[in-house]
Amino acid sequence: MNDNKKFWQRFAKLYSPFMEKGNKDLYEKIKERSIPYISHDTNVLELACGSGQLSFRLARYAKLWEATDFSENMISEAKKKEKSSNLHFSVQDATNLPYADGSFDAVVIANALHIMPEPDRAMTEICHVLKKGGTLIAPTFIHGAGFGYHFRTRLMYLIGFKAYSKWSAERFVEYIKSYGYEIKEQTVMGSNMMPLCCLIARKG
Repeated sequence: MNDNKKFWQRFAKLYSPFMEKGNKDLYEKIKERSIPYISHDTNVLELACGSGQLSFRLARYAKLWEATDFSENMISEAKKKEKSSNLHFSVQDATNLPYADGSFDAVVIANALHIMPEPDRAMTEICHVLKKGGTLIAPTFIHGAGFGYHFRTRLMYLIGFKAYSKWSAERFVEYIKSYGYEIKEQTVMGSNMMPLCCLIARKG
């Protein structure tokens, strides 16, 4: 097991309270941005779902919500919570997915591409499983500024958290566009300490 996965396995029990405590409003804003792109005819694949921070907020608006994460412990934590009948959790590797081409109307990958050692592999898989004209919802933490941001980043690094890609909002948009996506909207939200680019795109 690589060090990246070991960190998320260890952190699984703390992840939900940690993220909800400091980012509840941010998740609600992501939810509101995402709802217009999801309907009761939409089959959604969520990658790197963690313990379900967006899964439980958004699944009710979709026909099917398949929430996945490469950490078995994260999925175990998610399964402890009450869920709707159209929400399913499973352990999957975002860089090696088992689904057929064009299986999903939308793919959600939140706060994950920047912490993947090889985000290109995940993007290639997303392109395979997402239908032509389908929606990619990819809210992602971006590079911040100031003492608070750098102090927090250093502290998280010391406990084992690694961000492999430190995109600005502009560079992240260009990265997604390089895979042939049309940007429908992108909004920077959050604080200088934890800025996030809420990006929604259409597969060409």
